[in-house]
Amino acid sequence: MSIRGVQDGSRSPMMITDSFFDDGGSESPTSAVGAEAPRELPNELSAPYEVPQFPIEQIEKKLLIQRQLNVKAAECGQSVRSFAGSEVGGALEEAARFRIPDDDEVDVVLPHFQRVAISGEDTSGVPLEDLQQASSYLVQALEIRKRYMEMSQQSYATITARFVRNMDADAPQNHTPTVKVPKSHIADHIVHPPFKENKDPWECPNPDAKGYTIKSDRGVFNLYRQEGGVESRVPYEYITLTQYIQDMNTMCNMIADGPLKSFCYRRLSYLSSKFQLHVLLNELRELASQKAVPHRDFYNIRKVDTHIHAASCMNQKHLLRFIKKTLKNHADEVVTLHKGTPMTLKAVFQSMNLSTYDLTVDMLDVHADRNTFHRFDKFNAKYNPIGESRLREVFLKTDNYMNGKYFARIIKEVAFDLEESKYQNAELRLSIYGKSPTEWAKLARWAIQYDVHSNNVRWLIQIPRLYDIFKSNKIMNNFQEFLSNIFQPLFEVTNDPNSNTDLHKFLTHVVGFDSVDDESKPENPILDPDVKIPEEWDDEENPPYAYYLYYMYANMTVLNHFRKEQGLNTFVLRPHCGEAGPVQHLVCGFMLAENISHGLLLRKVPVLQYLYYLAQIYIAMSPLSNNSLFLNYHRNPLPEFLARGLCITLSTDDPLQFHFTKEPLMEEYSIAAQVWKLSSCDMCELARNSVLMSGFPHEMKQYWLGPNYMKEGVAGNDITRTNVPDIRISFRYETLLDELTNIFKIQQCATIFSTEVTSLSPPIFKWPFALDVAAAQH
Repeated sequence: MSIRGVQDGSRSPMMITDSFFDDGGSESPTSAVGAEAPRELPNELSAPYEVPQFPIEQIEKKLLIQRQLNVKAAECGQSVRSFAGSEVGGALEEAARFRIPDDDEVDVVLPHFQRVAISGEDTSGVPLEDLQQASSYLVQALEIRKRYMEMSQQSYATITARFVRNMDADAPQNHTPTVKVPKSHIADHIVHPPFKENKDPWECPNPDAKGYTIKSDRGVFNLYRQEGGVESRVPYEYITLTQYIQDMNTMCNMIADGPLKSFCYRRLSYLSSKFQLHVLLNELRELASQKAVPHRDFYNIRKVDTHIHAASCMNQKHLLRFIKKTLKNHADEVVTLHKGTPMTLKAVFQSMNLSTYDLTVDMLDVHADRNTFHRFDKFNAKYNPIGESRLREVFLKTDNYMNGKYFARIIKEVAFDLEESKYQNAELRLSIYGKSPTEWAKLARWAIQYDVHSNNVRWLIQIPRLYDIFKSNKIMNNFQEFLSNIFQPLFEVTNDPNSNTDLHKFLTHVVGFDSVDDESKPENPILDPDVKIPEEWDDEENPPYAYYLYYMYANMTVLNHFRKEQGLNTFVLRPHCGEAGPVQHLVCGFMLAENISHGLLLRKVPVLQYLYYLAQIYIAMSPLSNNSLFLNYHRNPLPEFLARGLCITLSTDDPLQFHFTKEPLMEEYSIAAQVWKLSSCDMCELARNSVLMSGFPHEMKQYWLGPNYMKEGVAGNDITRTNVPDIRISFRYETLLDELTNIFKIQQCATIFSTEVTSLSPPIFKWPFALDVAAAQH
């Protein structure tokens, strides 16, 4: 059935609900209701009953330009109207035009479902100049992110990258390669990764030493080689601080632009409404698709907790049982030094007048409560069991008198629980503080010595923004020492893996870096062009968030180039971003980070929210954590973000503080499903997103999601493994194609026809940046 709205003389959009596609991909509408021939009205920009706001000459000129663009676009087959509705198939062909052919490509049949789309010559609802300017800004922002991601060896959404590349015909076709799986092997591709029981989990390639000299240049480490007695820099490229500040200012100006905010808000509202209509029309079909899949349901699809801290990865009852068990079985072990005197575990508890019988969950007092709301200092204090920092040092630290022995044991117990559940995985954060250059060696020795490893666990390294505390305690003199303590050991071990084999092995299980601390601390969020370099930053004032993130990104970029040359794994940047504080933090995340955690403040910035959607940046959201710290559960924007098509995952953050059960990730899903009435399809989509966002190896993702998971749209989905219906995947893919096509086609058509338009009248378009006309032509 096809339902069409009345098209009036102002050429307003029509809402179309299209019926099934047939097997060939063509539409088969059965009826059209209420269609009328368009009538011309004398005033397009004001309502008929209002006094005209613009001179008649200006109105006529705008109509003439609009007609000129429409005629020219129709001649070259590139209409500026939305591709959706009756043109869905055509848009898919247009998107496929930029794809690199694949010999083993599987024939994809578009799923049958009700498609909702808008047709008409003006589908944006904003004036022509605002639409042109908005598309220019958005394309510029996407190009900025693409440049930063490619330079740092981080991933960028392939579909968005294709559209950006098409704007520049000279751009290299450096798409992310996929591992081809022949058609004959797909059906036989096993579901479980073939882990070898006798294989050493720390086994890894051991490249030869390079012999480079490592030096810091204005806060960024560079590599130098000796050639004929002359020292030359290895040409690894990275974004300079000056360029970063310039790009950040450009982005900040964008998010404050009024017409762009209006345009993005309208598009986001449209995406929400479109999803609601999709659910209304197709919910039963999606459910039927899931019921038709044998064996697979929400409980036995892979899920990854993409944001969880190792020091709080257990629940409070688990920690209590572990403390009691350890105190019972290892009471006489020396665990710490008190004023130079060794203390056993029994003596530590005796000094607090406590026995195993006295300990309760309430006495442990590690759970967040209403007193921690907007009090990050009180929340951090909850990491100390019974309010004692000594117990935190003994049980929850890797660097202590016992070299983290107890912490390794409890982490292995958590990992065992994950392995028992089989379908749950976690990316645990371990801390490197930057106090000493030996921290990395101690952390690696802890992991190797106690064999802290699991096929269900990968590591991220979190770097707390604590320079001001180290400086005030006279631990370091300037910010460069902080950076050197963090990054120099990594460059040294990449330069010569035999210099620290433990660290070399440990890094093969590390996914990336996280930046953590209270984002609501007062700071100046915008960097000045004359900001001090790290060698000169000797103030006790903490550098702003944007400063920390840039130097993490720049050093990681050079390190990734070096490790890739050595044939080693590379790292990504996954910071806490947008939990609180200034919205400019999200600008930094958009430019520098592959994915982010939290992202709550996107609800206040429609331009950034729309850009995060277009760029398909994954966001790990933790609504239970936010509920205790910054935002009440019912105000959390997660269901709204999910409806609009942002790449959302559910994560736990700190089970020790926020959760009660043995399976905190399932607890997070179950509460979200109950409060927001998420369907089984919604929850499976969140789980699939978590695997895609995670840093687990490509081979494991193939087993979990299907051998073709990196392909776009329905071709990349295997419902027998993900339990996500092809209908949902197709809806998300076609909707994203629609938005990208609207933006990039308007930009291309305006570029092609700008010469002819300007010959009719004085220029009315304002270009925020220059485009190569020849590059945009087909």
